[in-house]
Amino acid sequence: MAEKLEHRVVSGVAWSFSEKLLSMVVQMAVSIIVARQLAPTDFGVMAILTFFTSVALTIVDSGFSQTLIRKESPTDGEYRSVLGFNVAMSAILYVVLVALAYPLATFYDQPIISDIAPVLFLVLPINSLCVVQTVMFTREFRFKLLSKIVFLSSLISGVVAVVMALAGCGIWSLVAQRLLMMGIKAMAFWWIRRWRSRERFSMALLRSMAPFSLRLLATDLIAAIYNNVAQLFIGKIYSAHSLGFYSQAQKLKDLPVTSTVQAVQGVTYPALAKISETDDKFMAGYLRIINLLSFVIFPIMLGFVAIAPEMFMLLLGEKWMPTVPYFEILALSGLFYPLAVVSYNIIKVRSDGRIIVRLEVVKRVIMTAMLAITIPLGIEAVAWGMTAMAAVEFIINLAAAMRYVDVGITSILRELLPQSIVVAIMFVVLYLLNPYLSAFSCGVHLLLDVAIGAISYLALSHTFRLRALREGVTLLRELLKR
Repeated sequence: MAEKLEHRVVSGVAWSFSEKLLSMVVQMAVSIIVARQLAPTDFGVMAILTFFTSVALTIVDSGFSQTLIRKESPTDGEYRSVLGFNVAMSAILYVVLVALAYPLATFYDQPIISDIAPVLFLVLPINSLCVVQTVMFTREFRFKLLSKIVFLSSLISGVVAVVMALAGCGIWSLVAQRLLMMGIKAMAFWWIRRWRSRERFSMALLRSMAPFSLRLLATDLIAAIYNNVAQLFIGKIYSAHSLGFYSQAQKLKDLPVTSTVQAVQGVTYPALAKISETDDKFMAGYLRIINLLSFVIFPIMLGFVAIAPEMFMLLLGEKWMPTVPYFEILALSGLFYPLAVVSYNIIKVRSDGRIIVRLEVVKRVIMTAMLAITIPLGIEAVAWGMTAMAAVEFIINLAAAMRYVDVGITSILRELLPQSIVVAIMFVVLYLLNPYLSAFSCGVHLLLDVAIGAISYLALSHTFRLRALREGVTLLRELLKR
């Protein structure tokens, strides 16, 4: 049983990571082409509306999907009740947000918000139709299927966005991309799994799941608000134009971070839930995830810091160069966020949810102070504050997770220190060589940076005999055999 689960986890991570990698490439290509056609103000307006969309999507789910994944055997009635709740809540929130569109447009002095909000917020009811099928496929470890659907929706919506941007549709290309991505997923899920329930909606079943679900809702809602609230202040205190630069930096930083986290988290959360009663396996799984995640994400984020000026100049052009300082700072936060998420998963699996709420309150009090200090100082100060907060969140989550798994700080450092040393050497190599590479054209400079960084990192990993490299090679061989 344990061996079978491990194979399903390995296969799931591989398929999920492949999908996320391909989707990331597609989204990055789309972002680059669209950004060349649109103005920074367009991205600033979308950032403002994304705040409200993210908060509303969190409320629509209300933690019930995670509760269903965690449950040993969810009933058909529980699935039906969660679906009914999602659809009803999405309809209510859609009406509320559309009503807020005009006041928002007036507050930010962006009339276009009134036009696009009623269309963009349709993602809420569309998303509500996807939640139950996503839970079912996740519980069944059908990540190959999920990966294909997500990649297909990313590809089609991305192509449409590019065509619309080139045709001069402006911000509507971004709106169409969001709607199409969600719509294609919903149609595909219902086409593949035409799930019908004979059970009726039951408030009693929702109440039975509510204690844990509402605790997750409280923490996820706080996180959704605070992860994007800085953009609201930047858009008002400075301008939508300045917000466009900041949001673009955050978006490009988030592509590799979010892709990696979602690939690992989506598979490991249900897997850890299944072995949560076995301490040795649970501890080993936790350490292995941390090891592999840091091996992948550390060189990506520090590599971005090293090559940011050349990357932005070549791919986005002179118009977007003010984004570079924000991007370099925010990229450092990517070193901490994935590890914080893994520790958070441990708490979700093993706690009753009460500690999650308390931790979020502590973290958001700290973040409120951070924002109060940094927002008046400028956008770069805000970026440094967000990076510092990512480190604080990792430390807090790690300390709390160690209460639920028999892992000491020495074991954690043993997993993280080798990768940290290797990636630091890689960064120093790039930093020292960059002045000599500046004589080449921007494109050649960027290619040489990437090649030198990748070769030095892999060579150093082999020299230091990093366990993550061996496991990665073994995993690749197993997948190729299959």
